[in-house]
Amino acid sequence: MGRRSILVATGWVATAAVATLIGLGAIRLVGESITGTPGGVRSEAEIERALASPEPVPTGTTGSGSVGPSTTSTGSAGPGTTGPAPSASAGVRRGFATEGGTAVAECGAGGVRLVSWAPAQGYRVRDVDRGPDDDVEVTFAGPTREYELKVRCIGAEPVAVADD
Repeated sequence: MGRRSILVATGWVATAAVATLIGLGAIRLVGESITGTPGGVRSEAEIERALASPEPVPTGTTGSGSVGPSTTSTGSAGPGTTGPAPSASAGVRRGFATEGGTAVAECGAGGVRLVSWAPAQGYRVRDVDRGPDDDVEVTFAGPTREYELKVRCIGAEPVAVADD
């Protein structure tokens, strides 16, 4: 009985060691996709550079997706960044910012439309009218205040306007 118990224990330990080595070898073969962050861990400087660089504009569109100056709660904005004149298939894009969030609008043949919008930290999107229409709007609601951004095309350029 003593010898048989030792053989069982030795067999169990050997099996556990082999299974562990096979598992570690498989993880090493698969590599970073299981144990690491895809694309690696970025430093704070790399994140700032990535956020500062403009988003790529899809082929066939003009303008910039960059966010312009902050707007007031009534939605009026200063000058923003625009690209060349619009073509027949695509419009001019312009970014807008409020304390409640940001939005990108585009003027095209059907009127103005919201391309994207994102609430600021601590805010949520309460209402959105993405268009295309004569005017579009997005409302960002926070704990103490709401910001409504209303955009209309003037010429071929999206412009933030005061709510009627």
